[in-house]
Amino acid sequence: MTPLGPALPDLSVRDRQAELMDDPELDPARHVHALRALARVNRVSLTVSRIWTEVLELRERVDGPIRILDVACGGGDVLSALGARARRTGIPVELRGCDVSRRAVDEAARAAPDGVPLEVAKLDALEDDLPSACHLVVCSLFLHHLDRSDAVRLLCRMAAATEVSLLVEDLRRTRLGYLFAWIGLHTLTRSDVARTDGLRSVRSAFSVEEVRALCAEAGLERARLERVWPQRFSLVWRRAA
Repeated sequence: MTPLGPALPDLSVRDRQAELMDDPELDPARHVHALRALARVNRVSLTVSRIWTEVLELRERVDGPIRILDVACGGGDVLSALGARARRTGIPVELRGCDVSRRAVDEAARAAPDGVPLEVAKLDALEDDLPSACHLVVCSLFLHHLDRSDAVRLLCRMAAATEVSLLVEDLRRTRLGYLFAWIGLHTLTRSDVARTDGLRSVRSAFSVEEVRALCAEAGLERARLERVWPQRFSLVWRRAA
């Protein structure tokens, strides 16, 4: 650490870091505090706005409620925000979420918006059956937790679970991204867990070129990959009509 901020590590290669929130022995109060910190980060990062753009695309292709699955949903802030937008706009949706953490699932259930169907389940996205018959499968800030083979496996499983499209958002491993993570987490939260994990997440993240290679290995032809605010990538893949 320097007087003005973090010392920048070597980000030329991926360095997977164990994160505090992955520890099942983490104090529950610290875990929930960190989940709520991530919710604030997601709001600033415009995650839901980008997912909502895909929902609007689906509105033209889907009859009836749009079924959305959030894989590794954490505290459910993305699902809750999507539900709130759906309620305001009158677009019918059915929301589903899953996470390997019971604590995160319980927090997501508490965050469920009134009047919007929401189901959350504890399951391992790499081992357990994902809910099927979804129109849109999304995943935010989870891919960087995985090694390369499991990242490809997750993309394949998400593609198999969706009838129309999938969307993955995650961090990019860049020097600017590392600085943004430090500044953002020291501005938005006092959670020591979120502050620690945020920097570890950037070191664990994939580069855009590495994500392109993951898509190719997973067979996601025609995947659209974009650099988005703030030092993230957005991956959208749609089944051929």
